[in-house]
Amino acid sequence: MSNPLAAGSLSGKRALVTGSSRGIGADTINYFAEAGAKVVVNFRNKEARALKIVDAITANGGEAIAVGADLTDSNSVAAMFAAAQEAFGGLDILVMNASGGMEAGMGDDYAMKLNRDSQVNLLKSALNVLVDGARVVFVTSHQAHFIRTTPTMDEYLPVALSKRAGEDALRDMIPELEARGIGFTVVSGDMIEGTITATLLERANPGAINARKESAGKLYNVSEFAAEVALAAVEPVPADNTRLVGDVSSFVAE
Repeated sequence: MSNPLAAGSLSGKRALVTGSSRGIGADTINYFAEAGAKVVVNFRNKEARALKIVDAITANGGEAIAVGADLTDSNSVAAMFAAAQEAFGGLDILVMNASGGMEAGMGDDYAMKLNRDSQVNLLKSALNVLVDGARVVFVTSHQAHFIRTTPTMDEYLPVALSKRAGEDALRDMIPELEARGIGFTVVSGDMIEGTITATLLERANPGAINARKESAGKLYNVSEFAAEVALAAVEPVPADNTRLVGDVSSFVAE
């Protein structure tokens, strides 16, 4: 789809999106770059993909760097922000997109470590490079955001619980962010077609994504949802700090 951000609207701004070597993160970082922002493409182990994105952005006259970081390693996170500071002098936008918890062989506590503990450390570390008046966006799912009132698939439960715990812990930091004029928005959407999470869920529970699609009537694709994430970084922060994408009738009690 076309870029939801106007050309030049982010000129002079600097943005970092975690997990931006593919999927939602990649489309979001491209929207920012096309709007004129200098961008940091973050990856965990997909360096080639990240560099390809950087090459495409620079070929179109933009400014971009690729920085690898394991979000569960605090030293790695600190190094990522140090690289952003050195390259661009700070950050105006941080999108907390990277998550996980369904990967095999990562340990029973991996989902909570990545989706809660690492996200809190990420934001605390980012405060050293985020300028006053910056914007922070945390990306989550309806299945996680509404997990306390609406059950989800068994295969997704550890991710949902850990992402909700992460969201709550980040919300606890809002007063600290507001003291510096930093806006914080949670973007929540249904299952997104074409993401690694959807692929893993389909593998573990064949037919799950189609069933969810039939129930919801529509599932956003990667570029459509990324557009909502990008808009959340520039539009006014909602009163409840939450941007709900798509139909939520299946998650909200009548």
